[in-house]
Amino acid sequence: MRTSDVERFSQMTAPLKVLIVGGYGTFGGRLVALLEDEPHLTLIVAGRSAAKAQAFCRSRGLAKATLVPLAFDRGGDFDAQLAALRPDILVGASGPFQAYGERPYRVIEACIANGIDYLDLADGSEFVAGVGRYDAAAKAARRSILSGVSTCPVLTAAVTRRLSRDMVRVESIRAGISPSPFARVGENVVRAVAVYAGRRVALRRNGVAGTGHPFTEQMQFTIAPPGRLPLRNTLFSLVDVPDLRALPELWPEAQTVWIGAGPVPEILHRLLIALAWLVRMRLLPGLSVLAPLMSFATNHLRWGEQRGGMFVEVKGADAAGTPLERSWHLIAEGDDGPFIPSMAAAALVRKRLGGHAPSPGARAALCEVELEDYERQFAVRSIATGVRGDAANRAPHLYAQILAPAWDELRAEIRAMHTIDRVRVAEGRASVERGANILARLAAWIAGFPGTAADTPVTVRFEVENGVETWTRTFGRETFSSRQFAGRGRWDRLLCEQFGPLTFAMALVREDARLRLVLRSWSIFSVRLPMWLCLRMDAFETVEDGRFRFHVEIGHKLTGLIVRYRGWLEPAQ
Repeated sequence: MRTSDVERFSQMTAPLKVLIVGGYGTFGGRLVALLEDEPHLTLIVAGRSAAKAQAFCRSRGLAKATLVPLAFDRGGDFDAQLAALRPDILVGASGPFQAYGERPYRVIEACIANGIDYLDLADGSEFVAGVGRYDAAAKAARRSILSGVSTCPVLTAAVTRRLSRDMVRVESIRAGISPSPFARVGENVVRAVAVYAGRRVALRRNGVAGTGHPFTEQMQFTIAPPGRLPLRNTLFSLVDVPDLRALPELWPEAQTVWIGAGPVPEILHRLLIALAWLVRMRLLPGLSVLAPLMSFATNHLRWGEQRGGMFVEVKGADAAGTPLERSWHLIAEGDDGPFIPSMAAAALVRKRLGGHAPSPGARAALCEVELEDYERQFAVRSIATGVRGDAANRAPHLYAQILAPAWDELRAEIRAMHTIDRVRVAEGRASVERGANILARLAAWIAGFPGTAADTPVTVRFEVENGVETWTRTFGRETFSSRQFAGRGRWDRLLCEQFGPLTFAMALVREDARLRLVLRSWSIFSVRLPMWLCLRMDAFETVEDGRFRFHVEIGHKLTGLIVRYRGWLEPAQ
């Protein structure tokens, strides 16, 4: 580092100076993006390449914060750099923390020696657990040393606190992250996975300290914030994250703590599972040598929806001993999900700007950030969250079970139409339009759809038995029926509607005053079929002039329109 650089940095007078090691990388770059609107910050964007740091800073043309590029190598002689820079906070955003070498904590040691607060985005359980050895030194220097300042364990801990507020006992915590297949995954993240996949890790299982082998244990889960379009049912594999050790410290009564990742496309995930099993069976020494290939595959073999999600599920009991089960769901659209791992660090920097510094000491950052701190950041991005709990599971009506709290947000007329105790009849008027070509007419005839009519009386008879609703629709003199029921397994959180051998799985999505039905999967004779072969459907319910109204349009790319019927209904007297 040149003398002129030292002098320039030492003369900075910004209220808060933050050195981000790995500042132009995957997580460091997003942290800069989260903080760059703050004019009272100087963000030193540091990494091994001065050219890359400079290029990154030039790309952030609208930043209000002062961005300073810097060549910084944590493997070199950085003590002198720290002494010259004198940042208020050093953020470690460069991994993998699982492979930091013989002196994994030398950056922390230098920060304590130079009176610098420290936080990192470490995701390795061993690394984060070991930070506590510096607690006495950090307190003596009146410095805060926080590790694991990322989604795991900060967000999982914050969500668990929210879900368990009225629980006197937490019995199990399960969580999982499913990133968008289009999210750029840094090479260091892939290298970290390659280090621990298939190897033994410590965790809490069935009330005792146990072990697990990442990517050789799986579970299925559907991330579905109430009233939102859910992710597809996802396969999650156990991963080595700080939560496995940190969460039992906060909830020592928890019998099980399990954290998973659900990368997609699933075929690549299953390939990683197979490799992890080879490591577990000691047929492979490890996957580190495959890290470059894994990184290439992750970032180039991508398909599916450009959205990701996360869930946290907590089981416990209240003061009366009543079992409670709740789950928190998050879905991030587009490119917003990859910002979440950096949000805890952004929240801590902003708290420090506001005069709220963490207390001195060295520890995992389990209690420094609350869910409200995240929610403020979620609100300005396409990130939706919601909670499902016992009340929805006990709801007596089909749509209320699937929609959970979003059910109460529907218009009263829509809720009334779906409140069926045993038998209900509704009457109204409708218009029907049929497709003109021969394939469309044939498809409509097979399904039993009514013929074209500009205005025809319509009657719908709803019958409920064992949780299954049978809808018998009569348009004029023509009748057709279907069965509706809650999906299970891969169709969990979806509404299934069966027409003879065909079954369609649909999401119930609340859109302002509408309830929209979005087709997510289908099958014939219980055999799942690809969506590119499926019918197109536009279906929603709404309220106009105090009346329940419906709109259903069904077509196919080969036939065009098959049928469109719309109209209104009122409960029969």
